[in-house]
Parts: sequence; C-alpha cells; structure tokens
Amino acid sequence: MIIGIDYTAALHQGAGIGRYTRDLIGAVLEQGPQHQYRLFYAAGGLDAGGPYMAELARLCRRPGVRAAPIPLSPRRLTQLWQRLRAPLPVELFTGRLDVLHAPDFVLPPTFARTLLTVHDLSFLVHPELTVPSMVRYLSGAVPRSARRADHILADSLATQRDITSLLGAPESRMSVVYPGLAAGFGPRPAEECAEVRARLGLPERFLVFVSTLSPRKNVERLVDAFAQVVSQGRVAPDLALILIGSRGWMDEGIFAAIERAGLGERIRWLRYVGDNDLPAVYNLASAMVYPSIYEGFGLPALEALACGTPVLTADNSSLPEVVGDAAVLVDAMSVPSIAGGIERLMNDSALRARLAAQGPAQARRFTWDHAAQQVLACYEQLAQQRR
Repeated sequence: MIIGIDYTAALHQGAGIGRYTRDLIGAVLEQGPQHQYRLFYAAGGLDAGGPYMAELARLCRRPGVRAAPIPLSPRRLTQLWQRLRAPLPVELFTGRLDVLHAPDFVLPPTFARTLLTVHDLSFLVHPELTVPSMVRYLSGAVPRSARRADHILADSLATQRDITSLLGAPESRMSVVYPGLAAGFGPRPAEECAEVRARLGLPERFLVFVSTLSPRKNVERLVDAFAQVVSQGRVAPDLALILIGSRGWMDEGIFAAIERAGLGERIRWLRYVGDNDLPAVYNLASAMVYPSIYEGFGLPALEALACGTPVLTADNSSLPEVVGDAAVLVDAMSVPSIAGGIERLMNDSALRARLAAQGPAQARRFTWDHAAQQVLACYEQLAQQRR
C-alpha cells in the first residue's frame, strides 16, 4: 500500500498540529514498516538546516519512505488548493497513492481514498474566540473537506459529536483516535528539577498554566480568579502563578488583568520553556491550572497528569475525557468557580495526594503507539475499499 501524508505542519509548526503530526507519523512508520509512504509538504520558506528537516531526513532513511516537496509556501499552496480550488492533484508530486491522510483539517485534491483529521471545531463553536481570518478560511475549507473525506478522525468524542452536529458527518464515517503523550513527561530526578528551578527562577510554590495566551484559553479569568484567592487570603501567601506560552490573538485583556491584580512577581509570564524543561516545571508546580473554554483534546492537562501534578481544568468539551477522575473540574466561564477550585486544590492535601497518584495512570491510557495502530487500521480499510 502506498500512503501519502501531508507533512507540511510537521515542518512549519513547532507546537500544536506540527507536534501532533511529527509524533503520530513517527509512530505510524514504526508500527507499519510494510507499507510505502510519501511525505509531501509545502517546501517554501523552510530552513534546510532546521531540526524538523533533519527529522524528516531521518524518517526518509527508512525503506519505502520518501519525501515529496512541493515548491510553494504553505500560504501559496493553500491559496492554490483551497481558495482557488485548482484541480492539481497531489499525485503530481507524489506519484500514485492508494490512501491520502491529511492530519491538518483540510484535504488537497487527490485520486486516492482519503482520511481527514479534524482536531476541533473551535472556529464554529466559538468563532468569537478565533482569529477572524481563520474563521473565514476554515469555515469554508473544513466542511468541504469533511464532505469529500472517505473517513474522518476526531481527537475526542466531544469533537466527534461536534463534527456530527455541525458538519453533518455520520458517526459511521468517523473514528476517535486520541493523541498520545510525548516521551519525557513523568517524574523527573530531583537534581534536574532543582537545576530548572534555579535557571528559570521559579518560586517554591506556584501554579502553572501552559498554552498560548489567547481568548479561548481563558487566561484573563484565571488571572482574576488567582487575584481573588490571594487578595482574600484563601491560599498560602507565597503562592505564585506562572504563565508559560507565546502571546496570542487579542491578549491585551490578559496583560491588563495582570496589571489590575497588582501582585507583582506573584504573577509571572515566561514566553517560552523548552520541551526538555517542561516536564521538570510540571514536577515542580503545586498544581497545573488549565480552565480553557474549548478544547479538541487538551494536551497540557495530560502532560501534567503524567508528571503526577494535580490538575485543575474545565468541565467542557473534551477536557473531562482527558482527565477522567484525576482532576478538579470547574466552570470555565465563572471566576468564582475557578477561584473555588484553586482554593480547594491548594488547601486539601488529601485531594492533592489522590490526584497526584491517579494522574500518571490516567495519562498512560493515551499512547502514540495505540493511536498509530488505529490509524494504520483506517489506512488498510480504505485501501481495501479502493480495490
């Protein structure tokens, strides 16, 4: 079987869908060496010496795996295929394919049987929390792709329900394939944690939030809730809030909330923490707080669970699926609910101990090997349909 995979996000995006694509396809190639693979991608603007290109070169040393660069930038290729709908099939660059997998929301033109991954429908469920240009683009391209796809992968049952209700795709044409957990997330040695604490200047006790600072992540309400429990003396006087993530769309309200709180260094923003340091940060944190308004999966919560860090997250979308009984759930739209969850988590040592014990077991349910096995089964079923 010859399988074409859109590898563009893996080479152009460090986190998010880029990381998802690298981890999933790496596991797929490991689990399914009997097949041939064509990893096609928009090659414009890539750093030939970058780490993701080096990873691609390593993958292509496997028997049957070939790269298929397309000499355009992702934006130009999107314009060609999605906005202009140019009938230029991907086989012009890959050669014949039996199955094509698009892991980033949209399908290119192809003669093959098609598998489409839809991670979430935030642009339809909460368009007010999404960049307007992305709402316009995805609101057209994703429903078109979903109609064309022979099969659709959803990151969670919550996303599958959204696809059925908003795009009209029947459940019989969908599978839920949960993302896995990257290697390295788990308990870390005390010496490593101490070195990371000293290098990053982390306090003795802190809550940590990890994600882009954007409206959907609900950071403004989180900051307001933290300020509330601190000002009312409901938590330890030395507890801090550490925000880790790049600036996002419409983040002005977040920084206004930090200023309004007037807590100085007790609320700190770290723009970036490397993947190698993040597990130690989770290990050091008193708790991880992630009261997002909507998630297709919610990977940061899973990472914290794996590290044995107590988690506070929201009771919406996919988040209860990810954390199970191993987290405190709150109403994301209510500052008092978030504040109450923080107070409960920080003042109930028995609860923290229970969540710390349950978290790693819950996280072990999500592996890239299992995801790859499910995806390979989808490839094989689609190829049989082609015959």
